[in-house]
Amino acid sequence: MENKKIVVALGRNAFSESFPKQQKRVLQAAKAIADLVEAKYDVVITHSNGPQVGMIQTAMTEYSRLDPDRTVAPMSICGAMSQGYIGFDLQNAIRTELLSRGIYKPVSTIITQVRVDPFDRAFNNPSKVIGRLMTKEEAENEKKKGNYVEHEEDEDGYRRIIASPKPVDIYEIDAIKTLMDAHQLVIAAGGGGIPVLEQRTGLKGASAVIEKDYTAAKLADMLDASTLMILTSSDYLTIEENGETKELKDLTAEQAQELIQKGYFDPTTSLPKIDASLSFVLAGTGRKAIITNLAKAKDGIRGKVGTTIQS
Repeated sequence: MENKKIVVALGRNAFSESFPKQQKRVLQAAKAIADLVEAKYDVVITHSNGPQVGMIQTAMTEYSRLDPDRTVAPMSICGAMSQGYIGFDLQNAIRTELLSRGIYKPVSTIITQVRVDPFDRAFNNPSKVIGRLMTKEEAENEKKKGNYVEHEEDEDGYRRIIASPKPVDIYEIDAIKTLMDAHQLVIAAGGGGIPVLEQRTGLKGASAVIEKDYTAAKLADMLDASTLMILTSSDYLTIEENGETKELKDLTAEQAQELIQKGYFDPTTSLPKIDASLSFVLAGTGRKAIITNLAKAKDGIRGKVGTTIQS
């Protein structure tokens, strides 16, 4: 039987920092997912939480200032809150869209914990900006807590910077797989998952955020999906070559690897997408990764648009 399991990674263009705007934006994501369901795919969705987790962290920090009895929320808790909030909007929009097409399919959000390695080099080289602009005094207090901050010259303030380690394992994978095998639709590992460290039988939240594209690839691999689809704001990945912008269409794994090695991709935007896609394709046989526009997911799965990577 043909493997029609797909993991879809939704980029930040599917969401918003504004509650009303986000509820409107997820409608487009819901249409894209419903198209895949109509094409008889079993779908697991993961998503970005870039602006949302920062918004939550800022709000919880302000709350602790207003009430000294309240402690600042750790990043792991902010990540969990973002998974629940975004999952709520997504699962309702998808359920409504499916029902409007005469499809009844349960949609569930799973709060997902992802193991990271405490010795990951990312912890020694934090790279993700989080939260609001701080004063020098506030930055000094963050440093006393062991957090890393950087001065923003353009804005004359300070920002907290946290690590972005690679995902090692997904703890709720059995639950996700069970639902997928039952042909239910699952939203999981939102924002790259809640990064946790294993401590004997317990799990401790890590002060980090995981790049969602790498978690999407890990999730797709562990589910043995046939396809990883990363939906963004562009039809294709592009590179600058000889002063011209070149759209990347059909790539072999070898071609993708060569482009990565030559440094064509921005390390904070396009590189994680193609690097994660390549790792997924190479980890199994008969796999395909597609990177394309959220609005064109239907054409992307049909091979009419998008950057496609296959072994």
